[in-house]
Amino acid sequence: MKALVPAGRVRGLSLIELMIAMLIGTLLMVGIIQVFGSSREAYRLSEGLARVQENSRFAVDYLQRDIRMAGHFGCVNDQAMMRQNPVALTTTFGAAAHPALDFGISIQGYEAADTGPGAADVSLTAGDVDFSPALPDEYADQMDDAVAGSDVIVLRFLDPNGVPMTAAPADAANPVFQFDSARWSVLQSGVDNPGLFGAADCTGAVVFQASAVNSGAGTISVTGAPNNAEAIAKVFTAGQTTLYRAESAVYYVGTNAAGGRSLYRLRFAYAPNAAAPTVRKEEMVDGVENMQLLYGQDRELDPGKSPTGYIDRQYTADEIESTRAGAATVADAWRRVGAVQIGLVMSSPERASSVQASDEHRLNALGVTFAAPEDRRFRSVYQTTIALRNRLYGN
Repeated sequence: MKALVPAGRVRGLSLIELMIAMLIGTLLMVGIIQVFGSSREAYRLSEGLARVQENSRFAVDYLQRDIRMAGHFGCVNDQAMMRQNPVALTTTFGAAAHPALDFGISIQGYEAADTGPGAADVSLTAGDVDFSPALPDEYADQMDDAVAGSDVIVLRFLDPNGVPMTAAPADAANPVFQFDSARWSVLQSGVDNPGLFGAADCTGAVVFQASAVNSGAGTISVTGAPNNAEAIAKVFTAGQTTLYRAESAVYYVGTNAAGGRSLYRLRFAYAPNAAAPTVRKEEMVDGVENMQLLYGQDRELDPGKSPTGYIDRQYTADEIESTRAGAATVADAWRRVGAVQIGLVMSSPERASSVQASDEHRLNALGVTFAAPEDRRFRSVYQTTIALRNRLYGN
């Protein structure tokens, strides 16, 4: 027999109770959504910051590695060799040669128009691609993706890894340099078919193009190469001479395939007996939106006097060439550059915040103030000073 439940104890949910439950659930859901949104925002911001920091370290590392090599021409740097009479740093290339072959100037810059220290509200997305001094056509043709307002730096040097010359050229009119064929990979230094080389000892160096290379026999022939307008006049001695691969590179900021900005390196290489260079364009690091450069010059610019070792003046590239008091030539002015200041404007690859940075937080790189676009990406500026170790006083 079923027990009878008193009628007064049978109850359901009232409308008010249901509405209160729905309100509490809604408040909990809103809180959860806000927590999720805040967590996602924090993740985006931390991810953007991490990517910017990581890319900046890579960019600075690449630039440091090559800039520090400027002036390297064997056991004596280019400053010391150019002070000798006659000069001890020579090439076989004529005056009309490709600018990449101008190894008499180890480091050279091109200043983006209207981006000197003190410039304000420089756009990161628009403007004319113009440089002072004017960028040679041979470089400009390879930099059709260059962005406005970003500087360019050119570096020429002998690779740090060399191999000893095992036998001196027997015929001065048709020189053939010999080396240990087992060390060919060292002389290549990552280039498949190198044709630009330098021979150096502690009294001088010469940069030349090979007409033929026999890696199996360990020989580099010189005569007949199309870019050799001059003969090698210097006499080299076996056991005292080292052979190097010659490097010519250009760093700039360009637009990448995804529509963003990246740090690029152009490497100009000549195969043996090749009339024109092979240009290898390498995307080094993405997220680099702008590069500003200042060059530290030695106090003493007279090419007939030794550098003092005091670098207390910072100039833009056009100032180096236009206000070279005491320097006889443009090459002399660049040869007294002993340090490079770099300012990089870096951005995250994707939107990192739902709030646009205020106008009060402007990006400033080496005295240049930039107006960041309203794309809500995380941006920061990284600056460093690089000493040219081959230009250090006493080397």
